[in-house]
Amino acid sequence: SDVANLQMTFQMMIRMAIRAPMMMALALISALRISLRLSLVFCVSMPVLLAALFGLFPLVHKIFERVFRTYDKLNNVVQENVHGIRVVKSFVREDKEIEKFTGISGSIYKDFCKAEKILAVNNPIMQCCIYFCILAISWLGAQMVVTSGNNPDLGLTTGQLSSMFTYTTQVLSSLMMCSMVFVMLVMSREPLRRCYEILTEEPDLFDPELGEEIVADGSIDFENVSFRYSAAAQHRALKEVNLHIPSGSTVGILGSTGSSKSTLVQLIPRLYDVSEGVLKVGGVDVRNYSLEVLRDQVAMVLQKNELFSGTIKENLRWGDPNATDEEIVHACRLACADDFIQGFADKYDHHI
Repeated sequence: SDVANLQMTFQMMIRMAIRAPMMMALALISALRISLRLSLVFCVSMPVLLAALFGLFPLVHKIFERVFRTYDKLNNVVQENVHGIRVVKSFVREDKEIEKFTGISGSIYKDFCKAEKILAVNNPIMQCCIYFCILAISWLGAQMVVTSGNNPDLGLTTGQLSSMFTYTTQVLSSLMMCSMVFVMLVMSREPLRRCYEILTEEPDLFDPELGEEIVADGSIDFENVSFRYSAAAQHRALKEVNLHIPSGSTVGILGSTGSSKSTLVQLIPRLYDVSEGVLKVGGVDVRNYSLEVLRDQVAMVLQKNELFSGTIKENLRWGDPNATDEEIVHACRLACADDFIQGFADKYDHHI
């Protein structure tokens, strides 16, 4: 939704933000050439309009800031309900989830209505400015036409007065278009900030410039390793872990749910970096390895595995893009997966 808002604003900017100021400038110059005195009417209405727009801006921006944060909550609720639909149905909690969704979407509805009501003030203010200018030019222009006796050398003619009406409409309609662009800019400011925040986000893990390219063996050493998921976290997930695992060993790590077993293992391929202490693989600090080299040597089977759109063969090649068909079949036989894969009509080319 953030990107869609920016896209819509950008499209409007291309069409209106270039055309409207040009039209306004040319119409204003033409009006000034006809009558400087009548053109001063614009100097009264424009500041009023600009003051109204800049008065609305801070009020509306706060609301849209809140709306887009609420959108995040709404997306989270929908995502949870889709992923956990069996749990929701098992415990007959549909009504509770519907109530939760209705509450959040209702909050978005109220905020949008409030914002639109404030922005709706923009149109009547603009219309009032247009009609004020037309009335003022009609009154002053008619006096000038009568006083001059319709003589262009002495004042204003009827034809010039008609032209002034046309230029007035063009100037103020251009202002109307500019105000629409202004409204879109107000709406897109928060999405722009959120998108910029993501695009400029720097990863916490970096490849060393001259990283180690060879992992000597499979030995693993934890030396006073502590880990926090966030620098601001009060509690450490791992505290002063000292562990030596010789190359070729088989080690079981036991513990209750939430005791950081997965966290401990995920430090080895540098899915996270240790907060304190040193973690070595093959006798070298993991932070000194190239990420690609280290992760090529550490195989991870996570608790929740993902399958990507494509064939079975394409999914298997995630581990090694250059794996041959024979290597793929061999790996599946070791994993006892070959039997059921052979049961598909397309076998390893079966689309999932």
